Amino acid sequence: MRFDETYSGNVFIKSHPNYEESKAVLYGMPMDWTVSYRPGSRFGPARIREVSIGLEEYSLYLDRELDEVKYFDAGDIPLPFGNPEKSLKEIKDFVRKVLADGKVPIGMGGEHLVSLPVMEAVYEKYNDLAIIHFDAHTDLRTDYEGEPYSHATPIRKIADHIGPKNVYSFGIRSGMKEEFEWAKENGMHISPFEVLEPLKEVLPTLAGRNVYVTIDIDVLDPAHAPGTGTVDAGGITSKELLASIHEIARSGVNVVGFDLVEVAPVYDNSEMTANTASKLIREMILGWVK
Repeated sequence: MRFDETYSGNVFIKSHPNYEESKAVLYGMPMDWTVSYRPGSRFGPARIREVSIGLEEYSLYLDRELDEVKYFDAGDIPLPFGNPEKSLKEIKDFVRKVLADGKVPIGMGGEHLVSLPVMEAVYEKYNDLAIIHFDAHTDLRTDYEGEPYSHATPIRKIADHIGPKNVYSFGIRSGMKEEFEWAKENGMHISPFEVLEPLKEVLPTLAGRNVYVTIDIDVLDPAHAPGTGTVDAGGITSKELLASIHEIARSGVNVVGFDLVEVAPVYDNSEMTANTASKLIREMILGWVK
């Protein structure tokens, strides 16, 4: 595995050209092998990079510029088409290397299953890890129609791995009744519908903790992000999600990795979804990479 050059030509705006000198590493996970409704999220990382050229380098929210953060864009991890098991292994091996080099992993999906090996690798390094999860869906199924590794199962799998009490989900508005019952019985935090206010209540309890943040773009209402595989009405606004990112930045938590997944550009001719995702990633980099 080489880090002296990116896997692909396009890079996110103002990424640093040198891996060794960078504090964080941005990478794509172009996989949608297990989606149950609409495929296409494997094209998300590349398009998010392409539209990032339209971003301002300065964040008025955080009074910080991308020049102030050295992050390397490694491009998309080359994943074997149609092979979830091998793809997950490739992702975990990549992230283990990034973590071993003392850098913060920043992932772009891809379906939400790609977050699982990343969170597992981060937990190997930080055994006090907590997960903050923004999503329309619980993702707490044990399997989807007999398949245990599915975009509907990553949060259940990481909860089983690190303990349900260490997982905090926000913006949830869809899931099986059994999933909500399991979360309640096992002490997992689920905030239905809302994000910002319940997040403000939770963050003080995580002060000093190492935290991984995973954002499924479908936490946004389809009016704000129609370009995703499983749209779900009744979501939050992009303004609310940006405010949540900034709230985490101001809190006492130590963000040791994060990702944004499920952008499927083909379903949004306006490119609103990819452009929104690009801005969210800019704010996460500026707010969470110290």
